[in-house]
Amino acid sequence: MAPRGSQRTINKVVAENRKARFNYEIIDTYEAGLVLTGTEVKSLREGKANIAESYASDEGDEIWLINSHLPEYLQANRFNHEPRRRRKLLLTAREINRLRSAINRDGMTLVPLKVYFNEKGRAKLELALAKGKKLHDKRESEKERDWNRQKSRLLKTG
Repeated sequence: MAPRGSQRTINKVVAENRKARFNYEIIDTYEAGLVLTGTEVKSLREGKANIAESYASDEGDEIWLINSHLPEYLQANRFNHEPRRRRKLLLTAREINRLRSAINRDGMTLVPLKVYFNEKGRAKLELALAKGKKLHDKRESEKERDWNRQKSRLLKTG
């Protein structure tokens, strides 16, 4: 066991949704805890997770993560979890109300950006309040990205 106060892996990113920033305009981000079973935590610690096609939904007084994939933990034979089950997100009541009003009023979407372990070793989810981009906005961001790449190449060689 590591001595107290020693440097632990801080904010170890397990899974990232890289397409979210391309498909959505990020308005605001929130940090949410995840309600997980033991085998799900062990699977996350191995670095196996996929949140690329997942989203968060407002149901009742709670926010749920839907369609995220945490593969089964191989060493846990009969006590394993279901890989694509719905997982409850832990947010404060004020945050839930703010998110619910933005979803209902402005037609925004809750998109998970990344799953990581914080300094205390707790699994956290970075959740974004986002608005879907139109096709021309996606083209514009792609042009801008290509131009920045070209500009950096020119500055390196020149």
